[in-house]
Amino acid sequence: MRSIGEMARDSGLGVSALRFYDRAGVLVPARVDPVSGYRWYGRGQLEEARVLARLRRAGMPLADVRLVLAAWPGTDTGLARSLLQAHLRRLESGLSEARVEFSALRALLDHRDKHMPPLHTAPVHLSVPAPALAAALDAVRFAVSTDPELPVLGGVLFDIDGDTLYVVATDRYRMAVARAAVAGYGGPRVQAVVPTALADAVRALLGGRESVRLELDGDRVALEAGDRQVAGRRLDHDFPDYRRLVHLPAGRRALVGVPAFRAALETGPVHEHSGSTADLTVLELAAGGTVTIREDAETGPGRIAVNREFLLQALTAAAHDHLVLESTSPTAPLAIRHPDDEHPFSLLMPVRLED
Repeated sequence: MRSIGEMARDSGLGVSALRFYDRAGVLVPARVDPVSGYRWYGRGQLEEARVLARLRRAGMPLADVRLVLAAWPGTDTGLARSLLQAHLRRLESGLSEARVEFSALRALLDHRDKHMPPLHTAPVHLSVPAPALAAALDAVRFAVSTDPELPVLGGVLFDIDGDTLYVVATDRYRMAVARAAVAGYGGPRVQAVVPTALADAVRALLGGRESVRLELDGDRVALEAGDRQVAGRRLDHDFPDYRRLVHLPAGRRALVGVPAFRAALETGPVHEHSGSTADLTVLELAAGGTVTIREDAETGPGRIAVNREFLLQALTAAAHDHLVLESTSPTAPLAIRHPDDEHPFSLLMPVRLED
């Protein structure tokens, strides 16, 4: 007999995945301890678990997975082969259709590129308090992308609108937005994507309490702090319109004390997601304003699954003792807000509980 931990190690399925497939009746342990509830698996179940892991990675629907495993021990392999072939045809058909649509979208983008004016920023000179800019950079730094295929997200957006500097970062799976008051500029809205290395160099100069001078001139970004200066070129890309993403309809809200909530996240139950090594936390936001970390990963009102590590990083970056969590649906972003600010500080993309 193999313990659930040994089964997870030898099969490639995580412990939480094995528990899920037990509850779903797909791979039921040979024995469950009646007192502790601990699962034990027979020798012959290891091969089934390895087959299940492969089907999981291939994205086969759960209904078909059930049939493949049910047919696997038999001498007639016809059903299993038919199901595998049918799923492969679906994948190939989906890929072919996606190629057609992507080709059309690329043509539209090529047409837009021919008619778009070159990226340009009018000279901007302004002052911003060093502590405010430092806090803004600290608040968003965790969300900067490291994906080399998406260089436009590999930096921090400086968005100057009137007397406010918005600092934004996203890696597609989370987004963080912070603000700082500025002075000395009254021109039109100006944006610049500051490369990560330059943003970090800017942050290193913000140790004082005085105001610093920020300059945007063409593709050059410079910051002066006393007799010290750092400068570099901004990224030659347009940042996505983050304003479209942060305006969410009202949903269920819960005010959490960050220290206690963090401790509950770090020690609470986690769940696996197909195709990812990340641990997921399933939250349930009740209509009464409370939040619960769920033991199960079942769907239900107010429930949403998010990457636990991303949520912990967002709590740290917020640097606040209390935060508001808000969710409109299991497929909408989880908004994290400061209690005294309606603007979301951070958004986390959810993972579908059905997956």
